[in-house]
Amino acid sequence: MTKAAFDLVIVGVGGQGTLLASKILGRLALKENCGVKVSEVHGMSQRGGSVITHVRVGDRVHSPIVSLGCADYLLSFEALEAARAASFLKPNGVAIVNTQRILPMPVITGSCAYPQDPLGDLQNIRIETADALAIAVESGSQKAINLVLLGMLSRHLPFSDAAWREAVAACVPPKTLEINLTAFERGRALNASPMQQ
Repeated sequence: MTKAAFDLVIVGVGGQGTLLASKILGRLALKENCGVKVSEVHGMSQRGGSVITHVRVGDRVHSPIVSLGCADYLLSFEALEAARAASFLKPNGVAIVNTQRILPMPVITGSCAYPQDPLGDLQNIRIETADALAIAVESGSQKAINLVLLGMLSRHLPFSDAAWREAVAACVPPKTLEINLTAFERGRALNASPMQQ
């Protein structure tokens, strides 16, 4: 198998499992003998604020940070966060977006409004959306949003189903493994019809 090479940015709101998603991707890349660097910004993660993680995979990865306009993929756990981070994507890059809306503090306090269509202004990218929260709940836990989105991402990456399963098993508590694998498989099986923006 040819070694994978891609740049990915993961965004979401604190508590959604973005850091676990990056951990699984890092474990997967290492297991497949790829070079990998992960840079996590924990800042607001414990206060419900924005969280961003950079994941770079390739033969030789020198910097852990993805430059603006260079990401192959954007994995977004919340719709507005996808719009905020879209500038990281290269032209024709792929945004995989959970349609869930989590109101940021300025919206909660009434100082601004949540956009009616956060993804409406995005251009020159492919967008795949899913209600990952609903799929996670159906899988057994609302905390499995990250695995639903990783399942959607897995269709774009050259890693086997077995390799993904091993990485998930290495990173989640054993008692949650079945739920997480179910969420992953449901995300992987989604019949996504990418929209060109």
